[in-house]
Amino acid sequence: MHVSISNASREGAYPSFPAIFARGGTSNGLVILRKHLPPSVDEWHRILSRAMGSPDPYGRQLDGMGSGFSSTSKICVLAPTDRPDADVEFTFVQVGIKDGSMDMAGNCGNMSSIVGPISLDEGLVKLPTITTETEKGPESGYTTGLVRIFNTNTSKIIHSRFRVSGNPPRYCPEGDYEMDGVPGKQSKIVLSFINPGGAKTGRALPTGNPIDTLLLPDGSAIQASLIDVSNPGVFIRVSDLGLASPEALDPATVEASPQLKARLEQIRQAGASMMGLDPKTESVPKIVMVFPLPDTKQAGGVNIKCLALSMGQAHKAVPLTLALCLGAGARMPGTVPNQLATVGGNADIVTIGHPSGRLDVGTTMRDGSLVSAELHRTARVLMKGDVFY
Repeated sequence: MHVSISNASREGAYPSFPAIFARGGTSNGLVILRKHLPPSVDEWHRILSRAMGSPDPYGRQLDGMGSGFSSTSKICVLAPTDRPDADVEFTFVQVGIKDGSMDMAGNCGNMSSIVGPISLDEGLVKLPTITTETEKGPESGYTTGLVRIFNTNTSKIIHSRFRVSGNPPRYCPEGDYEMDGVPGKQSKIVLSFINPGGAKTGRALPTGNPIDTLLLPDGSAIQASLIDVSNPGVFIRVSDLGLASPEALDPATVEASPQLKARLEQIRQAGASMMGLDPKTESVPKIVMVFPLPDTKQAGGVNIKCLALSMGQAHKAVPLTLALCLGAGARMPGTVPNQLATVGGNADIVTIGHPSGRLDVGTTMRDGSLVSAELHRTARVLMKGDVFY
């Protein structure tokens, strides 16, 4: 049965806005056209937090579109752009689950994967800005489109290449690419982050050092690599945490230990301060624990293994921008990731192990500087309609 909702109810007791609910990589969230939000960003908070079901002291977001995890409390706002180097711009919003905060300090690499396809399908990108090509490889014989994205959070450009079909061309999700953490096979989306170093601090190594010593409130100290590629991260050796079995650390163990989570937050805040960032901003930087690998054979082709925290929660995969940061860090001499990473067969590819599997990060270096970083994702639109708040 179709239920019609009157304009009076939309504008009265039940205000709403059009939105798309979509998965990008190992995250999902709302995608909204900026024209459907108030002109002033200051007015977004009351709308977006309620739409996601926050603030929620129970941490479930039961009264909104979120589902109680940092990876599913995300919003992308899309808009046209006049920039000559971009076809569309987008702003990423991380909504705090319990407090309803609207955090726009950094980007989300996973949700970035859906921006290009939706921008094309919703008409934000006009046909002259689409470059088509025939891709060779496992999914040969189809046409791909290029959408150039400007991320307002980091002021960085992302090139998104994805499968298109039809005339005019539209995003085609069917394909043979499979990524860890997501069931099934779909078409591959290739994200190239252009000159990703210094997204928030202006430098890939904000302090200029491959390793810094962080002083904690209890008087102890820990070594960390402070790296800012695509998004800032604080990288520490899991062996430096003094755990009985550091090699067995997983998300469930972290979540079951308030003491460990509190210490990790202290380390994150100390790293943020040294990077010149606000330590009270939960989303930037994130903290990443890095594991040593005995050798390449036992590691199953993984070059480095990590466990990250996002918005105070142990991540069940790895935030994509942090994977970029880790992959780049593994190629920066002297950093914690570089010291612990094993040598892969292709020096341009770093294979990262995370709690849900593995992913490859491609890096292009020129004269010792990072020119671009590349990731492969899948994405899919799940629902279109009105979100009530």
